Amino acid sequence: MTRSNALGDHLRARRELVDPASVGLRVAGVRRTPGLRREEVATLAGISADYYLRLEQGRDRNPSPQVLRALARVLQLDTEATRYLMGLAAPEVRRAPRPAAVPAGIRQLLDVLNVPAFVEDRTFDVLAANRLATALWPGLRPGTNRLRAVFLDPDERDLLPDWEHAIGGMVAAFRSSIGTDVDDPRIVRLVGELSLASEPFRRLWARHDVAALAGGPVRLRHPRLGDLELRREKLPIGDTGGQLLVLHHAAPGSASAAALASLAEETGDRQDRAASSR
Repeated sequence: MTRSNALGDHLRARRELVDPASVGLRVAGVRRTPGLRREEVATLAGISADYYLRLEQGRDRNPSPQVLRALARVLQLDTEATRYLMGLAAPEVRRAPRPAAVPAGIRQLLDVLNVPAFVEDRTFDVLAANRLATALWPGLRPGTNRLRAVFLDPDERDLLPDWEHAIGGMVAAFRSSIGTDVDDPRIVRLVGELSLASEPFRRLWARHDVAALAGGPVRLRHPRLGDLELRREKLPIGDTGGQLLVLHHAAPGSASAAALASLAEETGDRQDRAASSR
């Protein structure tokens, strides 16, 4: 997807995913292409077919909010996906460069938290992590890109029993996180690498799904701790260009909470032994 026609690429991908019957259209015979035709989208949105064609081809880049909302309704976009669509049509606003370092206060917080916690940037690079996070999830190490790891590292796949579901949500959240900055060189390199190396990523990226950067349940199959039922929380860090503090925790009194406590004790013991040997 190029920045010059980001809106058109997105519209095309999303209309191909809409079942004509779901918008009240009767389908006779076999269709040569999936989803809705351009003229059907235009009719349902109340705009001319020629104008919609210009939008898809990138010949008109300034549709009104009313047109975009009508298209979002036809394409059955939720609130987050509609916000993303509106952003694609907005005048280009460059984001501030990514800060070089995690704020010192956040690094200190990571050290005192008794739950697995790490910091990631808007491209899902892990910038910092506490020992408990790395002990729980070896891929949560500074310098690792979570998207690259989950698609290319077999150990990551073994850790996630719901891998097929997890990767769909992760790609959709990544698209929401990067917004319209698809020409950022780091993003171009990452998407290009994953598109060549992973068919599942290539398929999911082509869908143009968008999902909010929100917490939720996480299931892990840890090689030593067994199956864990955890909760992930994502907390924005102010004035950092999109960094998030991500924490994993378990319901109090649960087997997963006991497993995390055991891991924390073990990790602390290792840290104490390392300090005493210096």
